[in-house]
Amino acid sequence: MKTPSLNLIPTSEITPQAVFEARRDWLRRMASGAAGAALASWAGREALAQGQTQGPGKLPKLAGAKSAVPGAMTLDKPSTYQDASSYNNFYEFGTDKADPARAAGTLRPRPWSVAVEGEVGKPGTFDLDSLLKLSPMEERIYRLRCVEGWSMVIPWVGYSLAELIKKVEPTSKAKFIEFISLADKAQMPGVRSGVLDWPYVEGLRIDEAMHPLTLLTFGMYGEVLPNQNGAPVRLVVPWKYGFKSAKSIVKIRFVEKQPTSSWTKAAQQEYGFYSNVNPHVDHPRWSQATERRIGEDGLFTKKRPTLMFNGYEAQVASLYAGMDLKRNF
Repeated sequence: MKTPSLNLIPTSEITPQAVFEARRDWLRRMASGAAGAALASWAGREALAQGQTQGPGKLPKLAGAKSAVPGAMTLDKPSTYQDASSYNNFYEFGTDKADPARAAGTLRPRPWSVAVEGEVGKPGTFDLDSLLKLSPMEERIYRLRCVEGWSMVIPWVGYSLAELIKKVEPTSKAKFIEFISLADKAQMPGVRSGVLDWPYVEGLRIDEAMHPLTLLTFGMYGEVLPNQNGAPVRLVVPWKYGFKSAKSIVKIRFVEKQPTSSWTKAAQQEYGFYSNVNPHVDHPRWSQATERRIGEDGLFTKKRPTLMFNGYEAQVASLYAGMDLKRNF
């Protein structure tokens, strides 16, 4: 059910803002001094972010109307477009946070199609225009929390994945959904590496995928998705760590058995299938109890407490009633 906009954040406050010159100069000095090895990459990302002032163009299907799932939006101030489009995890374009913004220009987001197959009554292939027309677009301001301990707040544009799921009519055997990303060495230089077993695969339980908060996403900040953010179509599952939100999707498979996600396959002891944001379950190499919000200036700014289910506990906790969330991490 769609409800009128909560109008929590005026559109004017979501536009990009310049990075302070003093901060840039400080980072440059630090990067060239004794702390250079530790801060050079950080300074490079800051410099790159200053150039990310424009998006790839307005999303044609966002007709200006905004709506929200009750309780889904956040009162947090959105991150700047510069930060959101220059500090990314997208290993198909490199492992450093700045690599996707530098290298993703080779991605060709049109023409694009997404194949839907498996345990569905109406399998088929949807081109991008068909997906854009499937349901009215909404703008939802969601938190994004990554397993490395950083977070952002981003105005995403799309509609509930449930709209597509209902259209293809899953059978009674469809217990999980597998999402497969593009893996093209010609377009994605990171795919030439062996850092993961390509293509990138993620999965959700079907009730998670049907939850109204799970967004099939085509844009952010009112713009078409930038290549480095998963153009032209990606998931946003806001109560899970960011790697669960598959980018540049080319195939969606409805399956009976739990699929093996790419990061689970690479390091099962570190990345569980569910990967719900949980401050009580640490990554084996670092705590998840706190996070650093990108854009809250300074490497030494005090971190904020991590919220259970990334702040969406009231909406999604019932999906996991009776489950041991430490065992099923």
